[in-house]
Amino acid sequence: MPAPTHSGINNAWYASLRYPVINPTNRKCSTVPIFSLNNQYSRNFHLSWLGFFVAFLSWFAFSPLIPDVIKTDLKLTSEQVGNSNIVSLCATLIVRLISGPLIDRYGPRKVMAGLLIIGAIPSGLAGTVSTASGLYIVRFFIGILGGTFVSCQAWNTVFFDKNVVGRANALGGGWGNSGGGFTFIIMIALFNQLLADGMSPHVAWRVAFAIVPVPILLSVAAAVLIFGTDHPAGKWSDRYTAVSTALPASDNETSIINSKNTKTKSSDDIEGGEEDDIKVTVTAINLVSELDAAVNKPLSLKMAYEIILDPLTWLPSLAYMTTFGYELAIDANLANVLYTLLKSPTFGQTKAGYIAGIYGLLNVFSRPLGGYFGDLIYVKFGVPGKKYLTIACGVAQGLLSLGLGLYIDNHSHPSLTVIIAIFVILAIFNEVANGVNFSLVPHCNPNSNGFMSGIVGAMGNLGGILFAIIFRFEPSPPAKAFWICGIITVGVNLILCIIRVPRV
Repeated sequence: MPAPTHSGINNAWYASLRYPVINPTNRKCSTVPIFSLNNQYSRNFHLSWLGFFVAFLSWFAFSPLIPDVIKTDLKLTSEQVGNSNIVSLCATLIVRLISGPLIDRYGPRKVMAGLLIIGAIPSGLAGTVSTASGLYIVRFFIGILGGTFVSCQAWNTVFFDKNVVGRANALGGGWGNSGGGFTFIIMIALFNQLLADGMSPHVAWRVAFAIVPVPILLSVAAAVLIFGTDHPAGKWSDRYTAVSTALPASDNETSIINSKNTKTKSSDDIEGGEEDDIKVTVTAINLVSELDAAVNKPLSLKMAYEIILDPLTWLPSLAYMTTFGYELAIDANLANVLYTLLKSPTFGQTKAGYIAGIYGLLNVFSRPLGGYFGDLIYVKFGVPGKKYLTIACGVAQGLLSLGLGLYIDNHSHPSLTVIIAIFVILAIFNEVANGVNFSLVPHCNPNSNGFMSGIVGAMGNLGGILFAIIFRFEPSPPAKAFWICGIITVGVNLILCIIRVPRV
């Protein structure tokens, strides 16, 4: 067959983003059809990241307003602000551990919807807070929403095949994570508008919680239950029937397999014709992986014991502790750090919040980039490639954090431009590492995808707590907190090099 033309390559790329291609062995999708909603793979993908995205509208809603208005209104000390950040992350850690086994038993769709509904209750009560203790209680229960990340990743792992599971998880996690950045913009803009409409700061920040998080959380939960599906086989209870069973073309899904050869054609080989006649096939990776026939099994004590003792469990878990944990701590503290360092008549809460939001917004492309790189390197180097890419990005993040801390430490009046430049580069490596990590997770204990994702996600939160504690006890100046976090990150990631991984 002649080499595809440049136009053919473009058509192949577009088609892979629109048409699902089904692996008949496990009914998983070998493309990521983000430009479509007429099939269950596309709908579940978009619902997975949307559920995680809206969780941030409540989970991180305090962060942009707490440096000034909430702190002043509730008469909080800097220590109490730090304590509230830690309390929020503690709840998420617990819920992520619990949600993993629940996902293995009931499926990610139902767990996602349940967390959104439960999390909407404390979100609606946020406006009743009047003391530091009340703030701790509300933020603890709102932290339940952070568990939606586990559902997001487990849901995509159930529906997408090994050649694209990295980018599916990274796109879902990245777009969902960007909710942290959008929350800064939305809450600050809404608060300022309510002030302009004549409300007092005491009332405005409370009203903002009632307007944004609650109705959105409940609406997305309803969409997940109505439009989402449990598994490519149908109901979650039918998931065991998916393996080694051919999938009939249905639900407008495209499934194209070469009947004379078990290997599919290249995604560049697309037949010409009108868009409706385009057929999509994908390159089969010549690797036989446990992922091909893996099915989520309900957790037992024996299985939990084996997973906890498996070094493969702790490779992505400890790496995620240093990368996503760092991101959580930065998202919770960056606005306050910038406000403390640069407070002036021209630099207040609004500007600090908008700039801090950049960190989360970069997830729109940087975390998906990590998943793409993970899938790309898997084709040539297998699972070891994903492992070393994860570690390399983590080490780069740690070195940049160390550099940022040393820069602030050695300048009595640090430049905002330099700080932004360093933390943007740092954020890219940080978020790429997160994306690569969850392209690695499906290869570790694939028959306990929910429990495994829950452990890794919870370790991310544990890292967030540890790093938040560092910022809590090194609040002014914060330089020392940055370089301590950097040293920890570099050290932990280098140690992880000794853990062996399967070839595929």
